Formats: sequence, C-alpha cells, structure tokens
Amino acid sequence: MSDMPAPRKKSSARFIDIAVLAQVSPATVNRVLNDRGSVSTTTREKVIRAAQQLAVPRLMPEVHRGLTRLDVVFARSQTPFFQRMELALQRLMQLLDRRIVVHRHSFAPSEDDSTAQFIRQPPHPRHGLLLAVHDTPVLRAAVQQVSQQGVPVVTLMSDISDVTRLHYAGIDNLHAGRTAGHFMGRLATQGKSVGGRLLVLTNDLHFRAHRDRTAGFLDVVQEKFAQFQCAPAIPCFDDPDQIFQAVDSACQQGPVAGIYHTGAGSAGIHQALQRHGCADKVVWIGHELSDEHRRWLKQGAMDLVIDQDPDGQVLSGMQHLLFQTKWLAQKPLAGPNEFRLFCTENLPSQPYLPAGELLHNK
Repeated sequence: MSDMPAPRKKSSARFIDIAVLAQVSPATVNRVLNDRGSVSTTTREKVIRAAQQLAVPRLMPEVHRGLTRLDVVFARSQTPFFQRMELALQRLMQLLDRRIVVHRHSFAPSEDDSTAQFIRQPPHPRHGLLLAVHDTPVLRAAVQQVSQQGVPVVTLMSDISDVTRLHYAGIDNLHAGRTAGHFMGRLATQGKSVGGRLLVLTNDLHFRAHRDRTAGFLDVVQEKFAQFQCAPAIPCFDDPDQIFQAVDSACQQGPVAGIYHTGAGSAGIHQALQRHGCADKVVWIGHELSDEHRRWLKQGAMDLVIDQDPDGQVLSGMQHLLFQTKWLAQKPLAGPNEFRLFCTENLPSQPYLPAGELLHNK
C-alpha cells in the first residue's frame, strides 16, 4: 500500500470558484472580498452574492455604499387604518439599517396636483417609492413617468391603474367586495331579513380600492341575490355625519335589509340604526377590525368585518423595495395580500390601536 496521504478535501470555495460563478476575474474577487480598490456596485453585488451562494465562511463586505432613500407618500387621513399603517411603518423603520433613510410625506386627498408634483420632483435623490394615493389621471401620469425613469414604485392598500409598477402591496379588493356580497346575501336571506333594499356606502371613489370593493359587491348581489334592490354606492368620504344622513334617509324610505360599508366613519351607521331601532334587523358588513368595529361586533350590531392587515401590507411593500434596492437577497412573495374575516366568535384580544402609542401624520 502507498504511504501517500489522501488529497485534502477542499473545505470552502476559492476565489476562482467565486469568479466563475460571478463571471469576473479572480483579481476582482480579491478586491471585492478584501475591500480593496474601486469596483462598481453592480460587480460588488455579483461577487458578494456568488460568495454567499457558495457559503464562503467569512464576513462579507457591504454591497451598499452611501444612503438608500425611500419615499413613502400617503393620502392624509386620520382613520384608524391609516394610523395603523403609520404605526407599522414606524416600527419597521426601527429595524432598518441606518443607511436606509425613509422619508414620509402626506398630502390632502384634494391635493392630487401637489402630490403628482412631489412624485415627479422629490427634493432629494430617491431610490424607491411607496404610495397609498388616489387613482386619477394626474397621479397615473406622474407614477408612470418616474417608473419609466427607473424608480421602483410599490402601490400600497389601493392600486393605481395602467401604470408600470414593481408591486402592489394590498388585498384583492374586487374579491373582498365579492366576499361581502356573498355573506350579505346569505345572511340577509337566512337570518335577519327575507328581502328589501341593500345600502352601499363608500369612501372616495378616486381610490381604486373602493371602486373595486363596490363593483365586486354589486356584481355578486346582481348575480346571486337579485331579490334585493341595491342602489349605486354613496360616497361619504369617511365622514360619520354624511354616513348618518345616508342611513337615516334610507331608513325613512322603508326597511333596509343590509348595509355594506367599504370605509371608515361607521359611527354614523350605528347612530342611525339606533335611532330607527333596527340594529337587530339589518345585516351590517364593513372593513377593518378597528376598535369601534370590534365593539359593535361584540354587541351584535355588526355582523362581519373584512380586515386587510395594514401591518402585513407595509411589510410586503417595504420588502419589495428593499429587494429591488439590493438590501434583501431573497425575492419576496408576489401576488396580493390575504384578507381576514372577523365576526363576534373570532375576535383577537389585542386592540387595533394600542393605547399610549404616539401617531404622527406628516
């Protein structure tokens, strides 16, 4: 037998292996991994990702140099849903690398021109854009312009039609509306009522989310529950007073079998139903498990809530931007976020807006 020692098995990838996978020279691999010399960001990324893929057992240099600036633009709102999104964003920002700078901006819903101007011409370099705004021609044009300029755009909560965007972080609102229509028809037929009128209340229909919800609801009612009369949706702009007037007027005109409300300001619904003494006779379906909706579910005044999980939407939107800007190595899941259904039997214990949290709409 030979006394020659067996060849030692290579324990880790060598520079040549990394160079082959990254399609660069071994000298470039040496410069990147030892942080020597000038190498482009694209090449640095290719080398570092190749070394990570080959499980090289060493501390990797950073892909990024300098700041990554992300703009978050919300339509200004004091509704619980938007406050919850603000909270989720604040918490997520605390987990980010200090070189990721998130600028938050809000504009009044009536300020589409100002919003479009900011989208087109930010006051600082921008590497990504997260939007929860109207779906109007002026905003579609602005989003399409910056998208074509190479800025990754993620729409949040409410999508924007006919634009090139990186991702939509939100639920399928058409399916949410159809779900509401399904349960409305079933509950109104088998439980509280056997026929009559259905009332649809919505927020600003410049938001695509509310257009899709109302369209889905009305489609299902027409397809499956034609015995119910259903007038076009009434925009109430999340204003409890306008909502009260709409419900009060409908109740004065005759029995209401059900109310589907796609937005906030639901105190107006509760007050009107209490005034007419018909809270136990009207099927009421709404959106978001806010603290007031939780209370009315417990009392039996409300029947079903469709919740779109604002925390999950913010996380999904930021993950896609961070992946596109090379801060995440693994691509996030595509497709819309899931929505959740709540009734009096499956309410979670934690409140929608934790007490003591400071919320700032900027």
